[in-house]
Amino acid sequence: MVDRGRMRRVTLRDIADKVGVTPSAVSMALADNPRIGVDTRKTIQEAARELGYVPSSAARALRNQHAGTIALIVPTTATHVFGHSYFMHVLEGTSSVANEHDVQLLVSTNPDNDHGLAAYERVMRSHSADGAILTSAAIEDPTVERLIDSGLPVVMIGSFPYLPAAITVGVDDRAASRAITEHLIVAHGRSRLLHLTGTLDHQTGVDRRDGFLDAVSAHGLERDAQIVEGDLSEESGAAAIRGLGSGIQRIDGLVAANDDMAFGALTTLRAAGVDVPGALSIAGFDDFGLARVTTPSLTTVRVPAQRLARLATARLFEIMAGDEGGWRRHVVDVELVLRQSCGCQPLDSTADEAAVLPV
Repeated sequence: MVDRGRMRRVTLRDIADKVGVTPSAVSMALADNPRIGVDTRKTIQEAARELGYVPSSAARALRNQHAGTIALIVPTTATHVFGHSYFMHVLEGTSSVANEHDVQLLVSTNPDNDHGLAAYERVMRSHSADGAILTSAAIEDPTVERLIDSGLPVVMIGSFPYLPAAITVGVDDRAASRAITEHLIVAHGRSRLLHLTGTLDHQTGVDRRDGFLDAVSAHGLERDAQIVEGDLSEESGAAAIRGLGSGIQRIDGLVAANDDMAFGALTTLRAAGVDVPGALSIAGFDDFGLARVTTPSLTTVRVPAQRLARLATARLFEIMAGDEGGWRRHVVDVELVLRQSCGCQPLDSTADEAAVLPV
């Protein structure tokens, strides 16, 4: 027979009766309110776990006049978002912190490439979220400033030097791109280098290009350096190599702004009979998974996208709680992951043997 008593939802009163305090004290303790002493808070929280208490985010939102939701705004299409490893890492990091705070996560994207405001307007006009994480905004996107000025707590993932009021977490793409380019120059003697850029309407693309230029200029190699703009897709990497024609023979090193383009370039070079890494060293950027399974495995820069998302979301909850004293611009370290495509590993080794160096 089913014990219906055990099916009843555990309430604040149940916890209060167990501990010998008032329900309001329980509520404050579960919210980590400092008005409740540390020992009492710990006792109440342990009792809540023992009884299997599950807080009601809907009830809490109603009491506080909050939506009980945060938004992840990505001003691009859902097809692009859910088809790209970067966004999946960001989604995982953001949702894990949202779950820890027992709030819902709203993912706001654009329905197509012609409705660039939809991702923002859905959040700003509907008041459907108490705060927002924004990633992959274009440099010339005027709606970003409107979002920041709206009063909604916002944390941005990436570099936004043109928005001094923004609260951001990201990596130093310029320094990392310089480091991986200099690795090809110094460790492998490459002197005629090609950079496949990301989209240059985004700061990430600009910074990774400029880091490449910093490296070749520092080593006096700028005259033989080449730059081809890509769109971060595998096909654009392949197209860049096809576009070189016989000019392939004039390069001995390639740095791509992401692993997808590096892979597209790699497969096209190998199909053309170019020895990688014997005649030409290749490096990518991101290390979201693809780099480990290519042949040869890709040397790349490891970007901790999931950690960036967790940091951004945790900071957002601090701001929503009224803590304005934390960091405003936080830079996370990256690592160089040295595999086969640059020549650091023998071709019969496994990707798990890669050397990892801090930048």
